[in-house]
Amino acid sequence: MSEIDTSGGGGKGDGKVRAKKASTKIDMTPMVDLGFLLITFFILATTLSKPSAMTLNVPDKTLKEETEPIKASNVMTIFLGKDNKAHYIFGKAASEEPEVITVGFGYDLRKAILTEGQKVPADKFVVVIKPTKEATYRNIVDIMDEMTITKMKRYALVDELTPDEKILLKDKVKLDI
Repeated sequence: MSEIDTSGGGGKGDGKVRAKKASTKIDMTPMVDLGFLLITFFILATTLSKPSAMTLNVPDKTLKEETEPIKASNVMTIFLGKDNKAHYIFGKAASEEPEVITVGFGYDLRKAILTEGQKVPADKFVVVIKPTKEATYRNIVDIMDEMTITKMKRYALVDELTPDEKILLKDKVKLDI
């Protein structure tokens, strides 16, 4: 038969049996591997946004064709101002002291273009777009989108204001030009 050893076990003599302490270090290698696998998956599975471009037709500078002057009664002039506002005049030149109407971009501007466009024959209607110093690049993109949405065939983007237009905008709209 076997005997039970009741001695202290040759240790420190207190007779208590202590459990072996496990290491407190965590192996992070599997988690890092999983992270890189997820990153790789999402990079390969994601569709990158494609750059979008706006089509803009410009007249050929080499062709010199005679055109008849455009009557002011057929022209809607839109001034792009600050705070995403557009100011427009219709049917009169700036020197004639026309009424300046202020609208916001989006539905209001689109409605104004369509409403004023119905007052004259479609082939005679012209929209002249004139950004001011307060206008942003986003305003220009928005107005070009409006021309596409409303299917305007004849419009012009002009970068300079006439002296009469500057006076009109200072007096009636209080733009700093």
